Amino acid sequence: MFPYTRYFLLIVASVFLAFSIAVSASPRVEVIATALNRPWSIAWINENQVLISERSGQLIHLDLTSNERTAIGNVPSVTAVGQGGLLDVQVTTLGDTLWVYLALSGVNDDQTTGTELWRARLHNKALTDVTQLYAMPLKTTSGRHFGGRIALSDQHVFLTIGDRGERDRAQDISDSAGSIIRLNLDGSIPSDNPIFASPNARPELYSVGHRNPQGLAFDSKGHLYAHEHGPEGGDEINRIEAGLNYGWPTITYGRNYGIGTPIGEGVEKEGLEQPLIYWNPSIAPSGMTFYSGKQFPQWKNNVFVGALKAQMLVRLAFENGRPKQKERLYRGEYGRIRDVREGPDGALYLLTDSTRGQLLRITP
Repeated sequence: MFPYTRYFLLIVASVFLAFSIAVSASPRVEVIATALNRPWSIAWINENQVLISERSGQLIHLDLTSNERTAIGNVPSVTAVGQGGLLDVQVTTLGDTLWVYLALSGVNDDQTTGTELWRARLHNKALTDVTQLYAMPLKTTSGRHFGGRIALSDQHVFLTIGDRGERDRAQDISDSAGSIIRLNLDGSIPSDNPIFASPNARPELYSVGHRNPQGLAFDSKGHLYAHEHGPEGGDEINRIEAGLNYGWPTITYGRNYGIGTPIGEGVEKEGLEQPLIYWNPSIAPSGMTFYSGKQFPQWKNNVFVGALKAQMLVRLAFENGRPKQKERLYRGEYGRIRDVREGPDGALYLLTDSTRGQLLRITP
């Protein structure tokens, strides 16, 4: 055999081996559950049991080992109008009690709707001591922009509230539309909530100037981040800090639907925050989690964002609080991704937004 031929074959073999290793290292995606009706969020009771909210109002208990599912009893009634319904679910244990927090769209006697926050104990696959912790004070007949994501810290519960399709409400601090609010875990107002420059400001406000935030998560250092839907473009991720104004609709990188004209006063204004990252065109982000690196060490502290319109999972690597790189995963493969979470096992879990929705698990 000629020496050059030998070297050529070695190169080919090396390339083939590298390709094989790359293929074998691709994450595995498993279908864990099917036939979920517009699932919105997932929360872990323990390693093998989860709660899944369906926008129609069902709260599902799912055993991940047996795939047995049960509808949880005594769930607060919801109004699944437009984008509303049963939205986020979060779980925390205080002492010996497992508390379930629910975000939903509730209705008044006059048929107006708005975002609400509820808390209950979970016992024998039913909710007990069901209590409304918060209801936005001004409800309307709009079926748009409820927000509805929850984040829990050791002492507080944070809730995103959309502008309800009435953009100017996001700059009205006597209103909670277009805001992120902070409450104590029992629903009371924290004494150290930020003070906004108006005597009429709502005491629950933590940040304002949001359009429709549907992602809310803490990083490993305890910093809070949110993402929100823009109009035609202008989806964004922000680091949330007390008392800040994130600009909508005064400034935005989005445009008016259909006609493409500018919104507000431009893309920058003194006193209003700039996003860490924004998307043009829109991806319609939904769900967000910071990953611990348990099963994918190379993804430690990366943030994952689901996308409805773009039908994909977005990965962002942060450095010093700023996005460093991004990757678009599973584009068009699984449909609209409504939620993304890390499970206790270190796997990533996705919920797809469909009347035949799926729960997917991503492992090495």
